[in-house]
Amino acid sequence: MKQIEQFIQSAKSSLKIYEQTLIKWQKAVNLVSANSLNDIWNRHILDSAQLYPYIPKNAKILVDMGSGAGFPAMVIAILNKIFQGSLTDIYLIESDTKKCIFLREVARILDVQVHILNERLEKITNIKADVITSRALARIDKLIEYGRPFIHEETVFLLLKGENVQEELKSNQINCQVDIFSSQTDNSGCIVKLSEVK
Repeated sequence: MKQIEQFIQSAKSSLKIYEQTLIKWQKAVNLVSANSLNDIWNRHILDSAQLYPYIPKNAKILVDMGSGAGFPAMVIAILNKIFQGSLTDIYLIESDTKKCIFLREVARILDVQVHILNERLEKITNIKADVITSRALARIDKLIEYGRPFIHEETVFLLLKGENVQEELKSNQINCQVDIFSSQTDNSGCIVKLSEVK
């Protein structure tokens, strides 16, 4: 946890504004689970921030599937701006209109350049991504299925997963290189990197 905190120190003021905006909007829009409201910084922001170092150095286009309140993609977009990262196009795909309005407000307040698509995943077929991210959306085999329209031969998936990851990886539909890294924010969580997806 301390390592992530140090890493994002220069982005902390922007991320705190994001946190405060979420708390304000949560009163009207159900953005995150009620039991995580008291620990948004650790449970959502730092958890998302730990993905940023795993993004390939030459990656240009990122697609986030089922963005919800913007985790992890909005955090990644903020870090990409602060650290002048390689990403040029970050797509947040979310079917809930109210959540998209919230995401647009965060992007406006923080002057972050992102594409917010208020649409179902299966209806978007015209984007090819270098990186695909997702958090708390579906099982890994289902995420690969959702992501297929977005992949090219060098696309990497970066997924934040929980304690059931080994069970999910047993699926016959997961035909790719799998690397697992320990989460720095959750002892039962991990980061799953998928590459060479067939």
